[in-house]
Amino acid sequence: GGGLIEVLISPIVDSLPGDAKASAMSLLHSFYSWGQMAVVIITTLLLWLFGHGIWFFLPLLWSLVPIYNTFRFAQVPLLPPVAEEHKTPIKTLLNTNIFVIAMLLMVTAGASELTMSQWSSLFAEVGLQVPKVVGDLLGPALFALFMGIGRTIYGIWGHRLPLKQVLLASALLCVACYAVTVFAPLPLLSLAGCALCGLSVALMWPGTFSLSAASFPLGGTAMFGILAICGDLGAASGPWLAGFASDWALRSDALIALGTANGLAADQAGLRFGLFVAMIFPITAIVALLLWKERVTTAEPVIAPTS
Repeated sequence: GGGLIEVLISPIVDSLPGDAKASAMSLLHSFYSWGQMAVVIITTLLLWLFGHGIWFFLPLLWSLVPIYNTFRFAQVPLLPPVAEEHKTPIKTLLNTNIFVIAMLLMVTAGASELTMSQWSSLFAEVGLQVPKVVGDLLGPALFALFMGIGRTIYGIWGHRLPLKQVLLASALLCVACYAVTVFAPLPLLSLAGCALCGLSVALMWPGTFSLSAASFPLGGTAMFGILAICGDLGAASGPWLAGFASDWALRSDALIALGTANGLAADQAGLRFGLFVAMIFPITAIVALLLWKERVTTAEPVIAPTS
């Protein structure tokens, strides 16, 4: 359900008239971050106040949000879609080098974001030796906060900045945040790297959407759907790779000895090694952005006539 909503909402916002489409897309996706932050904080506090025995009430509580949106969205007027005969065919998209690079960028965006987001809670618990309630607030909640701040700032002032250069700077910052998280000698510095990583990945997902929409203005919903699939593949494979690498590191005497020499317990060393391996995703994003060449197009979206 969430995947379908994202695939449908992004092209709706992109179809709205105006020149600041990248800013609008970033502002749209900022509410994903604010929603994530709200879910983490409210759920964590409810479990802490009333105990884990109430967990089955929480899905019922959160289901009220999409139920409310169902009735609200039924009243939203939509622009007529691009006529089918004017859309860029999927085959054409897949045979274009720029779109293949965009797909790769989406994989790296999903992996860079979800790897740090999903592992940040455990990293805070293990690294700082804090209870789960504190780990959730210091890990995923701070990550979502910085991600929301980054998307909101670009949503307000982003029309003044070149999107590709901002994405490249974001990918470089993401590598730096992963490096600080992995190599910082102090747990608090590692936690700061986790949190600031939210800022670094803020524009990767919506920014790639906007770059692609600018290059393929007639791509339509199918284009956003393909990109979302690639993002979801990265969101699944990134945390899995980090977990696989962490498990492998815990079976490596050499890596455990290296961690011990630097004052790290075995589980801490394993977690850091998993995140170290996941650095391949933002590094790949940098390479992909350097290969990205602006696609010159004069095509204008053609609006289908209303009946």
